[in-house]
Amino acid sequence: MATVYPSEPLKPTGLGEIIKTYLELTKLPIVLLLVFTTVTASFIAADGNPPFALLLPTIIGGALAAGGSSVINQYYDRDMDAKMNRTARRPIPSGRVAPINALIFGIALIVWSVLILGVFVNWLAAGLAFGGAVYYVIIYTMLLKRNTVLNILIGGGAGAMPVLVGWAAITGSINFEAMMLFAIVFYWTPPHSWALALLVNTDYARANVPMMPVARGEAVTRQQILLYAIMLLLISLLPFAFGTLGAIYGVAAVLLGGGLIRLSIKLIQEKTGAAAKSTYKFSTAYLAFLFLVMIIDKVIL
Repeated sequence: MATVYPSEPLKPTGLGEIIKTYLELTKLPIVLLLVFTTVTASFIAADGNPPFALLLPTIIGGALAAGGSSVINQYYDRDMDAKMNRTARRPIPSGRVAPINALIFGIALIVWSVLILGVFVNWLAAGLAFGGAVYYVIIYTMLLKRNTVLNILIGGGAGAMPVLVGWAAITGSINFEAMMLFAIVFYWTPPHSWALALLVNTDYARANVPMMPVARGEAVTRQQILLYAIMLLLISLLPFAFGTLGAIYGVAAVLLGGGLIRLSIKLIQEKTGAAAKSTYKFSTAYLAFLFLVMIIDKVIL
């Protein structure tokens, strides 16, 4: 009988372990954040509380699209993930899930997403969710990620698609207000992703992925994080400037944006892993709190 060492991953056996492993493939924390931006867009589009009959299938469909995209991303990147310490324990490279099973699972999630959104919400929302999945899987994962330093700059649009899904679910259309929310997530993505890239720079270098720190160096990356933090602050004020959201949101946008800029400056000054980690953690909280305040502002005012 072959010896199983403690460091070797054990394939899931019970139903609970199998479910947990497949949920891990979906990158559930990221899915929850993206779905939250979808819900926020729905609140703003409805000018208050959106109809539950539309909100529930929008949440389910949006979660399935985001999760399915992440699964296929891990299927495609399984060779690269195996080379990096941060990702080597993921279900596919660790041997807990067969690649073909992951691919089928990911495709099934996206198909169900389109059907649920199309039947119970509207086909524009379904098309946007499917477009976001295609954007993430084909444009970002397959075409950009391994080939150009612009991968995050262009690929960030995939993470911003959920807000359009949430808006279209309520209004059946996309307008300038929806695109302002899209722009916020789009410009948030580079500083967030590059802060993480600074933390795992050796991993990306080992896997030959041209993230900004690998392709342009850490000094340039820190400067770009600060530049995008400044642009993000300005763009985040657009919903207040155009009257979509009120003073509560405006104050929060200034405080949160100022906090990210402060950490970005500190990142240039200190050049440490601790500074990069602080910037990364704050950037994650930034988006969650900014969109939470959007809901508070819309409900209260």
